[in-house]
Amino acid sequence: MARDKTNIEEPPVLIDQPTHVKDPSVSQTKGEQKSVTREYVEALLMALLLALFIRSFVVQAFKIPSGSMLPTLLIGDHILVNKFLYGLRLPYPIDEMIVQWGQPERGDIVVFVFPRDPSKDFIKRVVAVEGDTVEIRHKQLYINGEQVEDLHATFADSDREIPGPRDNFGPLVVPPQKLFVMGDNRDRSHDSRFWGLVDLDEVKGKAFMIYWSWDGEDRWVRWERIGDLIY
Repeated sequence: MARDKTNIEEPPVLIDQPTHVKDPSVSQTKGEQKSVTREYVEALLMALLLALFIRSFVVQAFKIPSGSMLPTLLIGDHILVNKFLYGLRLPYPIDEMIVQWGQPERGDIVVFVFPRDPSKDFIKRVVAVEGDTVEIRHKQLYINGEQVEDLHATFADSDREIPGPRDNFGPLVVPPQKLFVMGDNRDRSHDSRFWGLVDLDEVKGKAFMIYWSWDGEDRWVRWERIGDLIY
């Protein structure tokens, strides 16, 4: 007697499947790398923003291109200028004073926008301020009728005089919100004697330190000038 064939469900064959288990150490390492990278990027951005803020509102670097301030400042001196001393000035391209809380004094060395060409910055010494009467007689500076003994002034031409405002000027009363400025190298300076007064609003700041000095034609780096304060 033939047996009835029945369909019997055979048990499934178990096949080992590879299991993908994340190595926690690998995951942690990648996370740490992302965290470190993010920290570096954030630190760099903060440093750039801080540097931009400082340059725009607090301290700005300038290079001396001419000898009009000799011997105080030499060609190739790189200087720092305090922009926060006299007020708050918006940076380029606006480049305007919005709040003023101080004014330059006689003897301050200031950087300002050149009145005849706003694209240029000049640096000179303030010799007269609002209300002062300034006069030059035979190369000698007089303020309010009294001769000023300026120890910073030098004269390349010694006692030789030439016609014009260089050696004989004024008298002139400095009007409000104006400055009369001159270079320490009096016989080789293009200053208020020739192109007029400086608006207080155009003063960018006061020079206070030499942070680098370079003379490529002669001695290269002037190490002895680095860090010198400017008076």
